[in-house]
Order: sequence, then C-alpha cells, then structure tokens
Amino acid sequence: MPRALSTLGGHRWPAEHERELLSLYEAFEPAEARRIARKLELHYTPKHGSWLNMAEIELSVLQQQCLDRRLPDEDTLKREIAAWEHQRNAEQATIDWRFSVTDARKKLERLYPSLPA
Repeated sequence: MPRALSTLGGHRWPAEHERELLSLYEAFEPAEARRIARKLELHYTPKHGSWLNMAEIELSVLQQQCLDRRLPDEDTLKREIAAWEHQRNAEQATIDWRFSVTDARKKLERLYPSLPA
C-alpha cells in the first residue's frame, strides 16, 4: 500500500511527518525552514518505547560480537561494524522479544503499585 505524501516547502514528504515539518515553518522564516527541512531525514518511530529496547538489545549484540576487543583506529572500527552488519543482515537475524505485559508488571511492580479494591 503506498504511503500518503504531502507537499511542504516544495518537497514531498510522507504524511505522518507533516506536523514535525510544519513546526519548522512556525519557528523559522519560510526560506530557512525549507533549508532545514531539505537536510532532514525523518524516520517513523512507534509511540511506545519497545523499539528503543530492541535497539539497545541490538547494540548489546554488536558490543558482544564485534566490539569486544580494542580496535586500533576509526577506519578499522568502521570496517568491523560494516562487516558485522552485513553478516547480521545476511543471516536475517531478529530479536526474540519476550517481555510481556505480565513480565512488565512483575518487574516494575514497585513503580506501579496495585490499588486496594
């Protein structure tokens, strides 16, 4: 299904980003807002934080599998990460997300106490 696009500042954007882009036009003159908007690469992120937890898990895997040793320079670091990323994508690696609502209630019980009936 194609995504809805809107035209804003002479540029076509996915409709879900329209509000973010309109805020640029509220804060800046149109020419400056257009200049900033052209530099942006907007990505949709879900309303709830589980995507962030998954990103943290993936970074942890990167740390354990690729960055578990001292690397001599930035170029080596970039090559190692690119090779790890290529292999991970080729394997179509996924995260087995098992943190259920029940698990969350147990783990976070002290933050969300039950109210007496």
